[in-house]
Formats: sequence, structure tokens, C-alpha cells
Amino acid sequence: MNILLADDEALARKRLRHLLEQCSGITRLHEAVSAEQVLERLRQSASDPVDILLLDIHMPGMNGVGLARQLRDSDHAPVVVFVTADPDFAVQAFDLAAADYLTKPVRLERLQQALQRAALLRGVAQRPSARAPTGQHFIPVHQHGGTERVALDSVLFCKAEQKYVSIHTPHKAYLYDGSLNELEAAHPQLFLRIHRNALATRQALRALHRTVDGNDTWLLSLHGTEECLSVSRRQLPAVRAAIQERTP
Repeated sequence: MNILLADDEALARKRLRHLLEQCSGITRLHEAVSAEQVLERLRQSASDPVDILLLDIHMPGMNGVGLARQLRDSDHAPVVVFVTADPDFAVQAFDLAAADYLTKPVRLERLQQALQRAALLRGVAQRPSARAPTGQHFIPVHQHGGTERVALDSVLFCKAEQKYVSIHTPHKAYLYDGSLNELEAAHPQLFLRIHRNALATRQALRALHRTVDGNDTWLLSLHGTEECLSVSRRQLPAVRAAIQERTP
């Protein structure tokens, strides 16, 4: 996650920076002391976008609420988490679709929860386009007690398993807090529904196999894994058509 920390108090930034150093999944941390600096940083980060903005309320010039309101309609705005000593703006913050509202002094556990929530929102919000460069889009997943990002172009399939969704790549499986419906809606060009509890990546589709157990069931094999996935009767026509589209 690329994080931008906006607070005009040096001591507050230092304390929060110390907490962030104990959080996993953070690839870059930038700082700003005003709304103007935040806007300038966002303008300069088109090729390396900010994922999460940790935003104070009271800053010189435009305050944090005003900045969040301005960013709300931006196509590439980061997810906002307010971090402030003022508890009186929480309602306004959530009206602006903030991921969380933390009051100082911030506890590490509470910060980690806020970052996890923001990362999930950021992952759902990133929608790939047909012209998007490979590797530019990610899914936030659980790993080593924190949140990391898995490149969408490495995913083979996703399965709903009890409380979590598992994200499978050729070499590893990860836990994802969201739902299959969220993934399917956010990335319709990438994922194909094959069963009520599974999505497969279109580019990984290989072949359909009919079982010989007399139950007229079908399994789907994928490139990059030996695991075969069940295909429901309802989704069978769509899966068959998608495979035919990929067959030379």
C-alpha cells in the first residue's frame, strides 16, 4: 500500500509514522502538512498512485473535511482515513465515505484495523480496463498478520470457504475478507462465475471434463494448477462459451 500521511504537527506525524512502521503491507509512506501539499502529491503520483490518505482535520488553509469533500468526486482519489484529536467531525467524515475515523492518541491495533478496511475498499474500487497495463491492479489479502496486495494477473481462481474467500495463484493461496460478488462486480473482464462458490480467471481457462460417476457433473481444469473446480449446471453454458472464445 502507498500511504500519504497529512498532518501539520511534526510530533503527530512522528508518532503515527512509528506506528505505521509496525504495520505490514506498506510499500511507500509520504507526508504532507497541508491540503495543498496533498493535492500536489496526488497530481504527481499518476504512475504510482496513493492508496490510502491518513488525514488530519485541522490543518492550515483548507481543513481535512474540505479536502475529503473535494477528493470525493475524483476518479483516482485514495481511500480516506481521518486521524484527528477532534471527535466532533465523525458524522461528516462518514458522510464523505471515509473508511474510518481514528481519534488521537491512536492505538496500533486500531490503526491496523483501519488500514485493513481501507485496503479492502481500495481493492474493490480498482477496476481493470482492457487497456490497463498488466500488474497495475491488485487485490488486498491477509498475509503474516497484515494486509498485502496480490497482482490480479497472477490470480487463477477464487473460492468461498466458510468465513473467507481464498485467492489462488500458481504458487500460493491467500485469504480475502470480501465476497465473490464484490470481486466479480469489480473485475468483470477478469473473472468468470463457474459456481455459486467459485470464480475462475478467464485467461486461465483450459478445458471442461465430464465425470464418470453418473451424476452428470462437470469439472474445469485451469492453466497453472492441477486442481479442478466444480462447474454448476447453471454456469456450464457460459463456461463452455468462454473456453471456446479462447480456443484458437
